[in-house]
Order: sequence, then C-alpha cells, then structure tokens
Amino acid sequence: MNDSSLGQLILCGVPGKELDAASAEIFRRVQPGGFILFGRNIESAPQLRKLIDDLRDLSSTEPIITIDQEGGRVSRLRLIGSEPPNAQQLRDKDDVDLIRRHGDITGRLLRVFGFNLDLCPVLDISFDDNADNSLRGRCYGKTVEQVVHNAGAFNDAMREQGIASCGKHFPGYTCAKSDAHFELPKIDRTREELNQNELAVFKKFIDRVNSMMICHGWYPSLDPEKTPASLSRRVITDLLRKEFGFDGLVMTDDLDMGAILNGYGLQDTIRLAIDAGNDLVMICHRIPEIENVRKILETLPRDQTDRALASVAAFKKDMQPPHQFSEAAFRRIDNEIWELRVATLGEERAKQRSVEDGKRSPVEIY
Repeated sequence: MNDSSLGQLILCGVPGKELDAASAEIFRRVQPGGFILFGRNIESAPQLRKLIDDLRDLSSTEPIITIDQEGGRVSRLRLIGSEPPNAQQLRDKDDVDLIRRHGDITGRLLRVFGFNLDLCPVLDISFDDNADNSLRGRCYGKTVEQVVHNAGAFNDAMREQGIASCGKHFPGYTCAKSDAHFELPKIDRTREELNQNELAVFKKFIDRVNSMMICHGWYPSLDPEKTPASLSRRVITDLLRKEFGFDGLVMTDDLDMGAILNGYGLQDTIRLAIDAGNDLVMICHRIPEIENVRKILETLPRDQTDRALASVAAFKKDMQPPHQFSEAAFRRIDNEIWELRVATLGEERAKQRSVEDGKRSPVEIY
C-alpha cells in the first residue's frame, strides 16, 4: 500500500529554531500528523510563532502542534518567559483556584503561539516525591482523590481556552524505580493495586481528556510478556480502549527513549505500536527516520492504519486555530505567570528557578 496520508500517524520533533530546507522537504514529503517542540526550538516569542506558522504552511492537513508545558522544569516556554509553578508546588499550596488559574493561563499562552495540544496533565499519583523516575515535582497528588481534584481543575480550565489535553503516563508510572529515558522499568504492581490507585485516576479522566499518552513501563500484571505498555495490545486495546471505553487519541511516549531503543529496532517498534492500538507514533529526535516510519506504516494491515487515521482525523476536527500573534499579548500573559508563581511560592522562592537533579546526563523530560 502506498498511501500518502499515513504520515498523519507520525508525531515528530523539529531539529532547530527555524525550518531548514532539508527538514522542510522531508516534512512536505511525509506530511506528519503533528509536530512536538522542545527547548531546542525556542529562542524568542516572534521566532517561535514564525516556526509554528512555517510548519502549518507546509502541511496539507492542519497539523497537531504540541509541547510539554506542565509547570516547573517541564515548561519549555520558561526559556523565553517566567517559569510556572510545578504541580507539586500547587498541590502543596492547597488552593484549587490557583490550579484553575494555571490551566487558564496555560491555555491562553499556548493559543498565542499556535499550539493546539498540551501534553499534560500528568495523572500519576506521587507515592514518593523523591523517586528518581523523571516525575519529581510533576504530580498533582498523593491520593486518587487529590490527583483527580487538582489535575481536573487544571485540565478543565486549559481546555476551556481551546487547548486539547493529554493524560499521561497511562497506566500509571510513579512506581517505576528507574527512568524510561534510559531503560525499561519493570513496575511490579498487582492488578488490584493498580485498580485501587493508578487506574482509578485514569478512569476518572476517560471523558475529560482529548488524548492519552502511553508510558514505556513493563507491567507484568497487565502483560506477562516483557513488553513496554506503549507497545502492548493488552494495555492499550484491551484495557484502555475496550475495558475503560476511551475513544480519544492515543499516542506513544517518545519512541527515541532508551526503554525502546535498547530493545527494539525501528520496524518492530512501529509495527508493535500500531498493532497495540496507538494512533500516533512519537519520534522526537531521529527526525530523518520519519520517511522510513511512513514506509513501515505502508506495510501494516489496512484495518489497523485506517483505525488510527480515523482517530487522528476525529481529534483534528475539534482543534482550535491559533490566536493572532502579539508579543505584547505574550508579555501580558507572562506577567500573569509570574504573579501566579509569587502567589504559589512567595516572592523569595519565586525568584529561584527549578534545576535538574544533576545526577544523570541532562535530557528533556516528557
């Protein structure tokens, strides 16, 4: 099958701060369904908006334009403005009005630049605030009720501003004892433990988020074969789709993370990801490989790719267009972020920006 529309199943990164000729040509040929931006793509407010406009201009179908704008260290836009408080700081402040305000501000901020999807909220429960599994500071609660209350307030306020949301990291990642950016964690939780905790949160968001991101963790109680959840049909199709009834967009976490690269070649990765039930495969760093990804997609069963294409198309029907760009509008919103930071942390702490742990090589956390 040679179907030019299959690029719609790819969510890919962009190499730099402007659209170089080689990347533009690849994107024109492949026509990715969406683009995810990182710190490497951000220099100034006008530059970022131009990059997003250029990506939209070369796409024959309106693309998903997404980013990780959570708060704290996982706030790509802090590179050109104020750093929002992170989920744990907002949780500890225990003022849901501040969380709603954060969601509202985030939605308006992203619309100014032309984003239409934010890869949040994090729906993981923090069982250990100091765990070294990439989620430090990113969790809205220590209990099911606390996560649902807080993450729900952020999610609803952001969506009201026209930005789609993504629940992550299904089926619940915080009991991982290692970081999937480097290796595949084994998460030894019984099904009953998952039902009462992690999965109880995600069930509450089945009808509240537009998309779900599947993590790279192995859950023996969900899939006895050593398989990342992101490549597991038992986790995505059987559990998320059939048992929980989720009918929104489903995407992998970045397939360029060590948990995947250490165990799978590209062809098997893409084949397993689509067979498992994902609609979008995320390639953040190996950008030239997206041409090979589309070729691999052409070899897959038509019923699988048609299902995924229909899901992407349904998601895109509800995407909102960008607001008109104004650097002054960005600065006004950025001032609101600073005021939120002060309200959450106090003036002195607000002046201290988040830092990475420094225990490992720096990576951009998802």
